[in-house]
Amino acid sequence: MAETGKSNSGLPSPGAMTSLARALSHTTLSQIDQLDMSQSSLYRIGASRRRKMSASQSVDSLDVSPSAEARVLVINTGGTIGMMYHNDVLRPEPNALVKTLRKLPTLHDEHLSKQNKRIVYTVIEYSPLLDSCNMTTDDWATIAKDIEKHYEKYDGFVILHGTDTMAYTASALSFMCEHLGKPVILTGSQVPIYEMRNDGRDNLLGALLIAGQFVIPEVCLYFHHKLFRGNRVTKVDAGSFDAFSSPNLAPLANAEVDIKINWDTVWRANTTAKFRVNTQMNRNVGLLRLFPGITADTVRAFLQPPMEGIVLETYGSGNAPDNREDLLEEFRKATERGVIMVNCTQCLRGSVTTSYATGKALSDAGLVPGCDMTPEAALSKLSYVLARKDLMTQEKKKVLSKNLRGEMIAHLAGAKLTLSDSRFIQVIAKSLSISCKEELEAVRDALTPPLACAAAKIADVEALEAIREMARVLPFQWNTSDAKGANLSMEDYDGRTPLHIAACEGHLKLVQYLLSQGATVYAKDRFGNTPLLNAVRFRHKDVVKLLRKTGAHFSPEEMEGAGTEICSLAANADLEGLEIWHLAGADLTMPSYNGQMAIEVVFDETEERQRVLMMSEEEEVKEEDMSALLMRSLKRFAYTGEATRCRPLVP
Repeated sequence: MAETGKSNSGLPSPGAMTSLARALSHTTLSQIDQLDMSQSSLYRIGASRRRKMSASQSVDSLDVSPSAEARVLVINTGGTIGMMYHNDVLRPEPNALVKTLRKLPTLHDEHLSKQNKRIVYTVIEYSPLLDSCNMTTDDWATIAKDIEKHYEKYDGFVILHGTDTMAYTASALSFMCEHLGKPVILTGSQVPIYEMRNDGRDNLLGALLIAGQFVIPEVCLYFHHKLFRGNRVTKVDAGSFDAFSSPNLAPLANAEVDIKINWDTVWRANTTAKFRVNTQMNRNVGLLRLFPGITADTVRAFLQPPMEGIVLETYGSGNAPDNREDLLEEFRKATERGVIMVNCTQCLRGSVTTSYATGKALSDAGLVPGCDMTPEAALSKLSYVLARKDLMTQEKKKVLSKNLRGEMIAHLAGAKLTLSDSRFIQVIAKSLSISCKEELEAVRDALTPPLACAAAKIADVEALEAIREMARVLPFQWNTSDAKGANLSMEDYDGRTPLHIAACEGHLKLVQYLLSQGATVYAKDRFGNTPLLNAVRFRHKDVVKLLRKTGAHFSPEEMEGAGTEICSLAANADLEGLEIWHLAGADLTMPSYNGQMAIEVVFDETEERQRVLMMSEEEEVKEEDMSALLMRSLKRFAYTGEATRCRPLVP
């Protein structure tokens, strides 16, 4: 039966725009003065505001996951943070870090924290521990595989790593981890954590807090109270606690009195694909830095086989001498042989352009502009793309020119917006006498989550689009660089996101839209429920399939009571309920609170049950076999009308 007010695509047609969408997307201010709001009432509203709103009051309280517990995996690869002095030199010390952490009350609470959010973390330690100078692409692959292995068991990951090559590892992991939906944070220290005065404690604590409390689906680097995008960072100081910088992108977060997350900058995958790790990296790559007087012989030798790709560090905005035909000829010959070259600037800040003749000469020679990528990110990206066997050379160059993980600036096309493009925000700002950027952002961040959830309940995609556009107004109005729009993973007062609401209501098209806009499937509300559990409870099979395809899984907290719920469904011969739990990835052999499994609830002391249980004692039975037997039996009951012969769950 056709649905009124919807187009063939399943989205609302223009003529069916809801009042919420109209209110949010109105583009003129002509009706503001016609509102039933006198100047005196405006004055009273403004005068009643006793304290200025700030980002810490609105954003932080909304975006911290309110569920009771978060689990973080700490992978100790080595580095200064865990080193000790031996013969007056620092060396990695095996099995010492955890012993030290247990002695630090800030990092180990024996009685568990009484705060609203507990972060339980597990430490695994590599053997041998490595100085980061000894890291190779094989070590990067090991870290990535360990993240993949434990991905569904933890809410976030912290990688302890030496500082010397931390930026290289962070960049490499950002490309290896495809469709990432959870935070992966690298950190370390300049002084060992065992020393009286060190930076290791604060760095580890900050990384744990962010990994456990916020769903930031990126590979990040945390150092000296700042969270950076991993592929945007470089080490700038060998002797300072403030050792890292992100020259061309502001930090994703600042840990001050409050942890302030810049959600507008956080990278969102915009995909419905499941998390996976690609460890194939081409090692035939290199960095070549231009300098005055460099010879053609040096360049020729560097570009000889087996070299397949280089990052050329050039002057200024991507310039090289255009009067050195010998150099340009070597670059052209290498390009013709299939060597891919990426042009990056030697400067800390700025981007590669073709404004100068000296820069255009390199572009004409076949070099790919690296925009504002760091050399570490460019090298990792080149290694990652060259390993793609499914792409031809020209296709690889096109991929290198794209912004894959937020490693380079994205030039957005289209006219710049102004504050007047959002009548909704303008009315609110005028009524509250707001005139500065910070207060306007606070209003936006306070209003966006409940409005987005209200739109999600009625599957109003146009209203959600208007909310995103409303958020884009602020960056342009205040001359900031980012214009991504609202973060549709922001949580309301109960920690629920629009994806939670859409999953409950079974709005499949809306779920697809939210996932395409970067909504996270790992968000938990204050009860610890994910969108996947919501879809299961309300029995929306298509939504469950889509969420599972995107990588959604039950959290450990959700699994704690799942056995009892599954046994209850089995006792009532609820085939549909069991099917959707199984579809969502649940183990139907999980015991209830009294130790009974669903298979025991369904079967009485029959020969078939005895055979199955005896087989499970003699040899390990696959979960699929037990689940299949359970489902087959329930289908028989449903067909014959036979009642289940279950024993009561209550002893």
